[in-house]
Amino acid sequence: MPDAPLRILQVGAGAMGRTWLHTIANSPDAELVGLVDLDLDLAQQVSENELAALVPVARTLTDLKDVTGADAVVNVTVPGAHNAVNEEALRAGLPVLCEKPIAPTVADAQYIAGVAEETGKLLMISQSRRYLNQFAALKQATGELGRIASVSCEFAKAPHFGGFREEMPYPLLVDMAIHQFDSARALLGADPVSVYCESYNPGWSWFAGDAAATAIFEFPGGARFVFHGSWVAPGQETSWNSRWRVSGERGTALWDGDDAPTTGDPLRSVAVGEAPEQTAGSLAEFVACVRTGAPSQADARSNVLSLAMVEAAVRSATERRRVELAEVLGG
Repeated sequence: MPDAPLRILQVGAGAMGRTWLHTIANSPDAELVGLVDLDLDLAQQVSENELAALVPVARTLTDLKDVTGADAVVNVTVPGAHNAVNEEALRAGLPVLCEKPIAPTVADAQYIAGVAEETGKLLMISQSRRYLNQFAALKQATGELGRIASVSCEFAKAPHFGGFREEMPYPLLVDMAIHQFDSARALLGADPVSVYCESYNPGWSWFAGDAAATAIFEFPGGARFVFHGSWVAPGQETSWNSRWRVSGERGTALWDGDDAPTTGDPLRSVAVGEAPEQTAGSLAEFVACVRTGAPSQADARSNVLSLAMVEAAVRSATERRRVELAEVLGG
């Protein structure tokens, strides 16, 4: 039925999986019909504790996809498992909404984007910050500035995560910066051609790898996106959504990441809409695309470019040189 809730199998019952369970439960357009996790006891526990009604649980998607009559899959597994789950679902005829990153490497991402095209099924990546109403207002304001000269983004936080992030060689670039990089692509409506990046680790850092970086991306037409970020910046921290400045031929737009964007001289607030946000916004777009066949702004082939920005920035920081995006895309 066109208006019936989309019957969803979720794969992954960890911390982010719990967030998605509540997102699905709160959506009038989606219905959870099964939960998959390699840890069957965890899946059962989460099903009992987090959901108003119990759903079937299993260790594999194959065990549930037919008996539940699922229409689609939400993939919230660890990045290394994304491709296997996505390919199984796509080849079974099920569209997939997958948590970011699409895959651990650009080559892996290009492969699974090819599988999506081969099967004709939607593989959408949840870049949740695209679905912030304030960001949508900033994007609208950017579109009114004419030709854009520069977009700058400052990110400054001081989280103590513990665990794997504090052992990664490039924790900021690999685990966080894809949000800002993807947002820059959305703001400019274009894909970058090159990057120069310097990554470093301040002496007081509690991360083993580089927890700070500055990257300059060149976009077609000469526009620049400058990212300056740190995960070891205590005091006067920015929003998790960063602090943004967009400079164009007809003025400037500012966004502090927490309040409505401003533009003009004197500054005036930009009107902000009330659409579903973050994971709820991502799910709403996914359901609409599955129902109508409309393209997604974050489909797999597009999202490869956001991951390529991360991989190119890491390569630039490692090799201390300007890197063309074509190098990591195989062009």
